[in-house]
Amino acid sequence: MLFRWVIFLLACVFLYVKLAGPKGIVATNGARLLELLAANRAVLLVAGLLMLLNWWIESGKWRLLMAGVERVRPWRAFVATIAGTSVGFVSVNRTGEFIGRVLFLAPENRVAGGFATALGSIAQFVVTLCAGGVGLLVLTIAGLPLPWPAGWTSWMLATLTALVTAIALVLYLYPGLFRQLLLLVPFVHRFGQASAVLARFRRSELLVVLLLSAARYALFTCQFVLLLRVFGAGVDTWGAVLGVPLVYLIATLIPSVMLTELGVRGSVAVAVFAPLGGDASIVLLATTCLWMINVALPACVGSLILLFARIRIRNEAP
Repeated sequence: MLFRWVIFLLACVFLYVKLAGPKGIVATNGARLLELLAANRAVLLVAGLLMLLNWWIESGKWRLLMAGVERVRPWRAFVATIAGTSVGFVSVNRTGEFIGRVLFLAPENRVAGGFATALGSIAQFVVTLCAGGVGLLVLTIAGLPLPWPAGWTSWMLATLTALVTAIALVLYLYPGLFRQLLLLVPFVHRFGQASAVLARFRRSELLVVLLLSAARYALFTCQFVLLLRVFGAGVDTWGAVLGVPLVYLIATLIPSVMLTELGVRGSVAVAVFAPLGGDASIVLLATTCLWMINVALPACVGSLILLFARIRIRNEAP
C-alpha cells in the first residue's frame, strides 16, 4: 500500500510542477494553449478517442502476452494497462509500466508476467526504431534539413539505428535466446523458472504483437501530425509525417524521467521541425498537448486506479 501511495503522490507533485508550478505550462504558455484548445475542441475530442483506442490496443497486446501466464479479462487488462502508466510516469523512459500491470496478476504469476511484458516493450521499441530509421533515411535522401549538418552524421545515425533494430528484432523473434542472455545476469538467474515463459511463445503470436505495436505507433503518429497541422505549426503534411518518427526515435534514445520527459520531447520536436519551417512555439504547444492527452491524463487516472483497486498482496487459500 505504501508503494501505491508513493506513486500517487509523485504523480500529483509532477503534475503540479508541470501544469501549475511557477515554470509550468499554465504560467508560461497557458493563455495561448487554452486559446488553441478552445478553438479546436473537435480535434481534441478525436485525439482523445485515439488515445483511448491506443491504450485499448496496448491492453489487448498485453493480454495476448499474458495468455501463457494467466487468463486476464479484457476490462481488467485495460485497467491494469492504465494503472501501469502511473508507475511508468515516474520511471526512466517509462520502463516501469510493467510493475503497475503485473500487480493485477496473481502474486505467483507476477515475475513471469514481467518477463512476458518485456517482449511487448521490445516490440514497441523495434517499431519505433524502424519507423524512425525510415523517416531519417527519406529526409536525408530528399535533402531536407535536419537538426545536424548534412553528410556523414545522418548516415552514421541511420546505420546505428539499423544495427540496434536488427539486434532488438532478433531478440524479440527468438525469445529463447533472449532468455538465455538474461540468465547470464546474476540477479536474473534466480528467476530461471519464471523466465521460462519466454520460450513458450510461438512466432505467429509474436508477429501479432508486433502488428499491434505498429498499429499503436500509427495512432499516436496520426495524433501528433493532426495537432501540428490543426494548430498551424507551419510544417507541411509530408514534413510532419517524416519528422514525427524522427522525433520519437531521438526521444526514445534519450534517457528521461518524470521531471524531464516533457522538456526532452519538446526540445527534440522543436529541433526536428524548426529546420522544416515549423514555428517553435506552436510545435512546443502541440507537443505539450499531445503529452497531456497521451501521458499525463492516463497517468493521473492510473494513479487513482492503482490507489483504490483491489490488488492481492499474497496468495489466497484455495
